[in-house]
Amino acid sequence: MRAALNSTFRSLQVPNYRLFAGGQLVKLIGVWMMFTAQDWLVLELSDNSPGALGMVTALQFVPVMLLTLWSGRLADRYDKRKLLIAANAAFAVFAIAFAVLVTTGVVVLWHVFLFALLLGIANAVETPVRQSFVSELVELRLLPNALALSAATFNVARIGGPAMAGVLLAVLSTPGVFLISTALAVAPVFTYQRMRAADLLRTERKKGASARVIDGLRYVGKRHDLLLPICLMSVVGMIGFNFPVTLAALAKINFNAGPSSFGLLTTALAIGSLGGALAGTRRRTRPSVYKVIAAALLFGLFEIAVGFAPNFVVAAVLLVPTGFFSIYLAQGANHRVQMGVDPAFRGRVMALYVLVFLGTTPIGATLAGWWGERFGVPSSIWVAGLVSFLAAVGALIWQLRVSRQRIEVHVRPKVNVRLAPPRAHAEPVTDSVPV
Repeated sequence: MRAALNSTFRSLQVPNYRLFAGGQLVKLIGVWMMFTAQDWLVLELSDNSPGALGMVTALQFVPVMLLTLWSGRLADRYDKRKLLIAANAAFAVFAIAFAVLVTTGVVVLWHVFLFALLLGIANAVETPVRQSFVSELVELRLLPNALALSAATFNVARIGGPAMAGVLLAVLSTPGVFLISTALAVAPVFTYQRMRAADLLRTERKKGASARVIDGLRYVGKRHDLLLPICLMSVVGMIGFNFPVTLAALAKINFNAGPSSFGLLTTALAIGSLGGALAGTRRRTRPSVYKVIAAALLFGLFEIAVGFAPNFVVAAVLLVPTGFFSIYLAQGANHRVQMGVDPAFRGRVMALYVLVFLGTTPIGATLAGWWGERFGVPSSIWVAGLVSFLAAVGALIWQLRVSRQRIEVHVRPKVNVRLAPPRAHAEPVTDSVPV
């Protein structure tokens, strides 16, 4: 047991990473509490409109679409730690102002829209910088574990945050939840300041290097092993990962549930996600493209099943494996990109990854809200799962064609499925690149 724990949490032996993970955990618990209360507040202010939920989610991610590539350029040019302190300080200021409006009882729907946009701007700067900053906290051999623990931290918060919010919404009402979540959101400002800058593993930037955005895009365009997971996540992130819109509406409109029950749906999804994150903590090498595609196929199938769930209990049960494969997919794609990229391009490449994964959310959230209002919330979920499944099938076909490999199925004397090697006349596509 001790050996297993040491292997799972080995990145926490690095002091700077401990500060990073601790600050993120506290902040994200507050953020998920705030988002859960915000979703409930929007439904109250909009007379149970899925379209209003979709609009809020879209506004949170519009800045990601517009600013993320620029933020990646900043990450490759300037001190990432100082950028993160500034971005988290801005987020805290916006959250405090939002909480004051809610607490004083003067909040109206357009206030929620405005602060969703402002908080989104802070996140658009912070997210790609934070993604690329992990490589400065730990050595390359610890990077898969550190990234997996970061995903686990996110999902621990996604379990604790909504569950706490669901209880506090019933006990303290919406203003109390906003006040507590705002206090927690300030944590990273202090943890980043306490880090030892001398212990950061920074890569010296070449003299005269411009860190242009277009150079990062060209670099990815020449690398099929990076391009495929980025393209796959652009579809799944835009269409399949719209649970902030669909789960709140599913709980309140279709299952007639209260705020605490809505928190249980989100918690079920997060429990599965935590399992998926912990499953990747022992990874030491770059994941294969076929593991990423397989996770996408299974995620799509389980999301389809959630859309056809007949009641609250079945939906909650199905959300556990859905959450598992959602984070296993996102984490595997992230590892595949991070562990295959040249450090000089890491900020811009991770900015592109964040852009296609999160920046497309405004489109997906708006579509999910529009579809849910016209055809019902359950159909918006199973259609999203179907699109994600078809995207994974397309990625599999693309990979097999590029690698000149093929899948063989042998039925007799027993069923045996294997990946056949490339044909003799074809050049195999290597799956390993120097970092």
